[in-house]
Amino acid sequence: MIICTSKMEYPLISQCKRVQKQVMVNSEKERVSLLFMKALVSRGSVDAVSQQMASHPQYLESFLRTQHYILHMDGPLPLPYRHYIAIMAAARYHCSYLVCLHSAQFLRAGGDPLWLQGLEAAPPRLRLLDHINKVLAHQPWLTACSHIQSLLKAGEQCWSLAELVQAVVILAHCHSLCSFVFGCDTDSDLAHLAKSPNGTPPTFCPFDAANGNANVPQSLRQPSEHITRRRSLDSSCDMVCLKERIQKSQEEQEKREERLLQAQTLQQTDVEDEEEMLCFADPSRFITDPDFCYQEFARRDEDHLQVLRVQDYSWEVHGFSLINRLYSDIGHLLDDRFRSVTSLPSLHSADLKRAIWNYIHYVLGIRYDDYDYVEVNQLLERDLKLYIKAVACFPDVTKTPVCPLSWTLLKASERIHVNLLIMEARLQAELLYALRAITRYMIA
Repeated sequence: MIICTSKMEYPLISQCKRVQKQVMVNSEKERVSLLFMKALVSRGSVDAVSQQMASHPQYLESFLRTQHYILHMDGPLPLPYRHYIAIMAAARYHCSYLVCLHSAQFLRAGGDPLWLQGLEAAPPRLRLLDHINKVLAHQPWLTACSHIQSLLKAGEQCWSLAELVQAVVILAHCHSLCSFVFGCDTDSDLAHLAKSPNGTPPTFCPFDAANGNANVPQSLRQPSEHITRRRSLDSSCDMVCLKERIQKSQEEQEKREERLLQAQTLQQTDVEDEEEMLCFADPSRFITDPDFCYQEFARRDEDHLQVLRVQDYSWEVHGFSLINRLYSDIGHLLDDRFRSVTSLPSLHSADLKRAIWNYIHYVLGIRYDDYDYVEVNQLLERDLKLYIKAVACFPDVTKTPVCPLSWTLLKASERIHVNLLIMEARLQAELLYALRAITRYMIA
């Protein structure tokens, strides 16, 4: 008689499992290497953003495919226009990394170097985008049908609907990418930028270090006995601890910059040196109304038009079909990005990822009637909510230094996953507001 126990070992089975695991690891490494090779062929370099995302090759592939499509493939806008629009978008957050990157690509695409002197040197048609760029970046819920109409009926400088849709996609893509850049400390000037005299975004203290958000709807507030533990979706935190974290992050960033500068010095040729001098333009040259920034979104009973309810206008039902009709195939590419980031293998539970996504939409004025927002307080710690809101809503460190995400028990890939969720949720929110405005214009 043969007796089998659960403790018996089968060397062959164990070896097969190890081989399968190693094959999966090698497959992922090969996938990343292939993506990097494609980047080297198309751009001549692997940018810092791609290197950060490399821990999630499935998502990176989707991201690079979308970015390549909107910036380099067939479309109504000339290539120099696309990169200049990207510069305008990145400049709203003083993101020197992206401004420099797209300035170089703008020149390679044959763009006029004089345009890099500032927004006033750009063609009038591009300057017309300044207002919608400002609104989408900082207060997207204000995007209105009138903004669309002013661009489509601007006389000789008017935009076609197809051109405008591609421009909006580029703006939203770069605005959300700024969040990722700052969240991962990629921006080369991050440690050197000082706080602006304007201080932090109005209506709340630095990093929401107030005693709760007075604008949270009554229905979302918790019973009084729980107020001392969880005051709102935007809780306070220890400012001393935050300052120490920020200082430490800045010191680490300075060391990284020094090493990067040394590496760049060794690699640059004379031609690249000349190009870099042109690329390091002050982002403030490309923006107007620098005081316009994120405002605390207030849900007011007398103004129901500001709140975007997903039940009334959603990406799946409304946004996807409209954008895919006006800008061929982009809807599928964007949808693949949204699905990829939420389906990545992760230590985070599906409920936690949904809480992060819905919280970002919440602070940007988007509501899910079928979601219990009490889960946000139950699943997201105070520091995490603080970080999410800072990166999603006001990553511009000239106004508010981004609090680093310091989960010591979390792998680097998990921290990057959080930043990817923030970026994609922010991207979808901005697109929803823009597409809703376009829909209203088309049916008016």
